[in-house]
Amino acid sequence: MMLAMLSMAVGTGNIWRFPRIVATNDGGTFLIPWLIFLLLWSIPLLMIEFTLGKAMRAGPVDAFGKLIGSRFRWMGLWVAFTATAIMFYYSVVTGWCLRFFIAAVTGEIPDTVPGSLWGAFEGSTQAVGTHVVMVAAAAGLVYHGVRGIERVARFLLPTLLILLVVLLLRAVTLPDAHIGLNFLFTVHWADLVNAELWLQALTQNAWDTGAGWGLVLVYAIYARAREDTTLNAALLGFGNNSISLMAGIIVLTTIFSIQPDAAADIVGAGNNGLTFIWVPQLFAQIPAGQYFMAVFFLALLFAAFTSLVSLVELATRVLVDRRISRQRAVVIVGIGGMVFGLPSALSPAFFNNQDAVWGIGLMLSGLFFAFAVLKYGARRFRLTYMDTPDSDVRLGRWWRWLVSFVFIEAIVLLLWWLSQTLSSDGWLQSLNPWSEWSLGTVLLQWGVVLALFVWWNRRAERGKIT
Repeated sequence: MMLAMLSMAVGTGNIWRFPRIVATNDGGTFLIPWLIFLLLWSIPLLMIEFTLGKAMRAGPVDAFGKLIGSRFRWMGLWVAFTATAIMFYYSVVTGWCLRFFIAAVTGEIPDTVPGSLWGAFEGSTQAVGTHVVMVAAAAGLVYHGVRGIERVARFLLPTLLILLVVLLLRAVTLPDAHIGLNFLFTVHWADLVNAELWLQALTQNAWDTGAGWGLVLVYAIYARAREDTTLNAALLGFGNNSISLMAGIIVLTTIFSIQPDAAADIVGAGNNGLTFIWVPQLFAQIPAGQYFMAVFFLALLFAAFTSLVSLVELATRVLVDRRISRQRAVVIVGIGGMVFGLPSALSPAFFNNQDAVWGIGLMLSGLFFAFAVLKYGARRFRLTYMDTPDSDVRLGRWWRWLVSFVFIEAIVLLLWWLSQTLSSDGWLQSLNPWSEWSLGTVLLQWGVVLALFVWWNRRAERGKIT
C-alpha cells in the first residue's frame, strides 16, 4: 500500500515543476522554508487524510459526513471534484510525456530549431490522441481494482527510482556540475526575510506531495487496520520530497554544466519550456545524450501516469460510494476524463486557466481538511483515531496547535494566490470571468461548483437524492 501511495504522490510536480521553482526562488535558500513546510503543511495533512480514510473506509464525501455530520459532505465533494478537475488536464500533461518519450526514442528530438516539435504538438490533434490514450490506460488499470494498482506500483516506482538514479549519476559527473550543486545548496540567510519565498515554498509542498488532494484518503481506505498513520504519513512526505530533490539536482546541474550563461533564460521558460524545449537541447550536448533524454522522459512518464491513476481511482471511489458498481464507475470516469480533457488538450489558454483555477482550489481543500479536524476536536480526533494501541509513534498535545496552524496557513495561501489574480489594468480586467488568469474566472467557476454542491447536500439531507 505504501508503494501505491508513494507512486501517487510522486508526479510531474516533482520532476516538472520543482526544478523551476527552486531555481527561480534563490536555490538553496528556498530549500529551508520548503523543508519547514513539509513538516508544517504536507505531513499534517497527509496524517489527516490517512487517518480519515483508514477510520471511515469511505471516499472524501462520506468521510466528511461521517466525521462532522452529513451537512458538511459538500466539503468532501469539493475535495473530490477539485482533484477530478485536475485529472481532466493532468491527463494532457501525461500525454505530453508519452509523446516526448516516443520522440526521444525515435530520434525526432532534439530538433534543429529548439521547440519546433513542442510548437507543432501543443494544442494539436496529436495532443488529443495522447491524452485519450493515457486516460484509457489509467482507467483500464483502475478497472482491475486496487490490487492491480499495487502490482503496477511495485514495478513502476522502483523503475522510476532506478531511472532517476541513472540520471543523477550522469548529471553530477558532467563537467562543472559543481556550479549547479553550489547554486542548489547554497543558502543566503539574509534572503529568508522574503515573504514570497515562503509562500512559494508552501505552494510547492501543496502541489507536489499530494497533501489535501483526497488521494491519500482514498488509498488509505484499503490500508490494514494496524497501519500506523503517523509513521506512514511522515515516510510518504519525506520520500516524495527526496525525489523532488533528486530531480532538482538532475536538471540544475545539467543546465549549469552545459549552458551556465543561459541558465536564467532556460529556467524562466516556465514548466513547459524548461521540460519540453530546453531539456532535449541540453541532453543533446552530452555523450550518449539521446539515451539519457529517453530515460528522463520515461521517468517523467512513469511519474505522471502513476499520479493520473490515483486521480482516476479517487473519482471512481466517489461514484462507488454512491452505490454505482466499480466497473460502471470506471467507465463513467474514463469517458468523462476523455471528454472534459479535450479543451485543455486543444487550447493552451484553457489548459492554463484550469491549472490556475483548480490549482488554487487545492488550498481550499487543505482548509476543509483542517476545518473538519478542528470541528470534530483535534484532541478527540487524535485520541480516537491516531494514538491507538497499534501506533508506533504517538502524538502530543501539540497536535491541536499544528492543525490550527495548517488552517491559518491555508487561509494565508488562499488569499495570497487570489491576490495574484488581480490585474494591474484595474478591477474590470481583474473581475473579467473570461480571462485566462483573473480573479473573476476563479470566483465564477468556484461559485458555480460550490453552489451546486451545497444544493446537492441539502437535497441529500432531505432524502431526495443519494
